[in-house]
Amino acid sequence: MAILYGQITTNKPVTAISSTGNSRIVEYRLMIDIEKNRPIILDRKIHANFRSKRKRWRGTVVEIHLRGSYVQAMPKVLEYLKQTAMVNPYANIIFVDPRGRLYKFDRTVDRMPPPPKEINPHPHGVDVETIQRIIRSTGEKTMLGFMQRHFHRVGEKTAKDFLKKAGIPEDIDPKNLRPEEIVDLVEKMREYDGFLPPEADCLSPLGEDLLRAGVLKELEPEFVAVHQRKPSAYSGHPFIVEVAIAYGGKVPAKDDVLLYRFANKIPLVYDESGDVCWKIVRSINWRRYNVTPSMPFAVIIHVCSTKIPYKTLGKEILADQPEVSREILNGIREVARQLARYLSRKERVKRQVRRLTVFSRYLPKIAQFSAELAGRKAPPNIDKLYRRKQVFRDFLTGNEYVDSEIFDSRLYNVVFVHIRNKHKENAAVVRVLGLVDSKWEVLIPESALTSGSEMYETLRGGYEAIKVQAKSLKPDRESLLDAYVDGISQ
Repeated sequence: MAILYGQITTNKPVTAISSTGNSRIVEYRLMIDIEKNRPIILDRKIHANFRSKRKRWRGTVVEIHLRGSYVQAMPKVLEYLKQTAMVNPYANIIFVDPRGRLYKFDRTVDRMPPPPKEINPHPHGVDVETIQRIIRSTGEKTMLGFMQRHFHRVGEKTAKDFLKKAGIPEDIDPKNLRPEEIVDLVEKMREYDGFLPPEADCLSPLGEDLLRAGVLKELEPEFVAVHQRKPSAYSGHPFIVEVAIAYGGKVPAKDDVLLYRFANKIPLVYDESGDVCWKIVRSINWRRYNVTPSMPFAVIIHVCSTKIPYKTLGKEILADQPEVSREILNGIREVARQLARYLSRKERVKRQVRRLTVFSRYLPKIAQFSAELAGRKAPPNIDKLYRRKQVFRDFLTGNEYVDSEIFDSRLYNVVFVHIRNKHKENAAVVRVLGLVDSKWEVLIPESALTSGSEMYETLRGGYEAIKVQAKSLKPDRESLLDAYVDGISQ
């Protein structure tokens, strides 16, 4: 679409340069024959790549000339790039606008989601044109073999049962089917409910870890919860819904819910009001989750599918497919419950902070006075009751996680963690780990600490040791942290 728009507004060719890292770099200058839908190659060059494999360039460059009003489009362009960086945290994105201003979105992870695998079409999702194309290219001589070879999760038993109910002989050659029989075959496929649901190997979802990293990078929230729904299907098309909710930090507070919508890692920035996601978000009673629309929180919805159920040709609005809507709703409810638990715990921790401050201030004095009254020279050891340790002191974060000092928590039933970001500008990412049966487990997942913010968490359970891990939220932007761990016997 971008190439065609550039061609019809400027009549200039597109330049594509590409190399897979071998000894050649290929460059094309071409235009598109709109009537026949094929390229018109104007120029083709082959350049030598570096001899050394380590120095060889690999990648793709596409240059397009188009006409437009950047002044009007600027807010959407920048928002589109920001959202693209959110769902592609493994990509470096650099944008220079017409005025020469540089916008840079750095990657924060070095791994990518697993690539999709090719699968056959599912019988519920095919149309007449697809069936005709498969029949023209097939080498099968019977309908039984045709169904097993060319359709997803169709075995011999399923194929025989379907052909029997559809009234189609098993030994007929598919190439002998008349046009009206092909139409009838497609209708019988859609009506038959014995086909197994499609598998999700053909999809490439982000995954909870990558989605969390992207949300932390771009929104810098105080709290983020991520949930990936199990694979499901509608009309024979597999899909996966991923939902996240971000609270606090640099998330802007709005009168309405802040919603980010994505389809196959592509931001949907127009026509929000007509989208089914908005319908679902507004149908939720957020007060049940201790949330009001004026609070700084955002909902992120990503639908990954072989066929996104778009409502219009503009491909900006998701249609109300019952199966997809149900998964989106359940995903939002799951992350909303996590946010509600966090907000409730945050209020409890605030009360505990006040109590702990009094406790830490007066317990040593009480021990000393008690020893004097009892006629003892030295006060009793209060470490069994209470102990505080500063595990990070003026710590400068880097691009990788660094462990704090380890706090021995075997004597204590309750552990209190307090982390503070003292930097004036940059944010940090922190998490807390506990040693259980000689293995470190994540007790508090990744959380972003914006400049000047603090995090309080209470941990209960039998942990052998506690440690804090911290790193910079964005590459090469260090933060300054202090972290304390308190152990309390009761």
